[in-house]
Amino acid sequence: MVCARAALGPGALWAAAWGVLLLTAPAGAQRGRKKVVHVLEGESGSVVVQTAPGQVVSHRGGTIVLPCRYHYEAAAHGHDGVRLKWTKVVDPLAFTDVFVALGPQHRAFGSYRGRAELQGDGPGDASLVLRNVTLQDYGRYECEVTNELEDDAGMVKLDLEGVVFPYHPRGGRYKLTFAEAQRACAEQDGILASAEQLHAAWRDGLDWCNAGWLRDGSVQYPVSRPREPCGGLGGTGSAGADGGTNGGVRNYGYRHNAEERYDAFCFTSNLPGRVFFLKPLRPVPFSGAARACAARGAAVAKVGQLFAAWKLQLLDRCTAGWLADGSARYPIVNPRARCGGRRPGVRSLGFPDATRRLFGVYCYRAPGAPDPAPGGWGWGWAGGGGWAGGARDPAAWTPLRV
Repeated sequence: MVCARAALGPGALWAAAWGVLLLTAPAGAQRGRKKVVHVLEGESGSVVVQTAPGQVVSHRGGTIVLPCRYHYEAAAHGHDGVRLKWTKVVDPLAFTDVFVALGPQHRAFGSYRGRAELQGDGPGDASLVLRNVTLQDYGRYECEVTNELEDDAGMVKLDLEGVVFPYHPRGGRYKLTFAEAQRACAEQDGILASAEQLHAAWRDGLDWCNAGWLRDGSVQYPVSRPREPCGGLGGTGSAGADGGTNGGVRNYGYRHNAEERYDAFCFTSNLPGRVFFLKPLRPVPFSGAARACAARGAAVAKVGQLFAAWKLQLLDRCTAGWLADGSARYPIVNPRARCGGRRPGVRSLGFPDATRRLFGVYCYRAPGAPDPAPGGWGWGWAGGGGWAGGARDPAAWTPLRV
């Protein structure tokens, strides 16, 4: 136990006693508390943690080092009694355990098992190596170093390269509670975007005149071209530094996440596989899309996968195709007049009639999956059937040389 010196005043004695109370409180009460560094008068403390300023950036599937180093008077105590702990901040008052090390004993938790390990670059290095980064790894991490009654902590923010995309389901706009928005993004290969990610997307030109949920429970929308139906021409509710005359991120604040309904702003990152457009011998209804992709060793692409292919793999195709949610879209990297306007983006035709409207299909093939029908093959009906008057059942499709 740390003992106060006789020279300490009453205020210092009260502060020392308060520090002891914090240390003896039940573990549950300490969940989410601010970390305290215990320093006696005239001393610098024996544990000092340093982490990277700003943020570190990776992408889905990548490997990243979350930097953390600490200074410790090892001559007095030795390193074996030092505990290193990494946690992820899931909200201001809650943490999720990621990794703990005490001497030679190391343990990773939950989804970090098999992916997280200490870098171990000499004494004082508490940096965490994180492999096969996922979308869910995005966020803030705390590195805590503890020795007996002394501890210190630092924060590292992990950002991901990727793209923000607005989303609403077939049922129409403003149909999603917060939990439903989370599920909708996950189903389309994404996560709810953060406010920082939405603001960065706005700076990159995202313009969307419908409000959507963000991961912190707030509802916002980005306006690059201010107009009256989208929050007006002034600066009310705008994140624009100029008061809104050049647009901004309109903010409705934090909403009731179980009762109020909005769209969603989702975020996705680098694709581990590839999205490609499949044009059968004839366009197909939605019911034929899955079979067409499966015949090429793929699945119908999700909305987030098409956005990632457009933004990060520069997929450019001026032809609408089915996606897994029943929508029809196409990606434009090089804008031209006949392909939907002068701005790059993923064009949407909404949710066409799944039985009457006919399109090609955007497929997603995972890494390493073979293409059973290489170039030169298409899909249609052999024999006397087909579009001339025979059966159009996609189950009757066979591969045809073209």
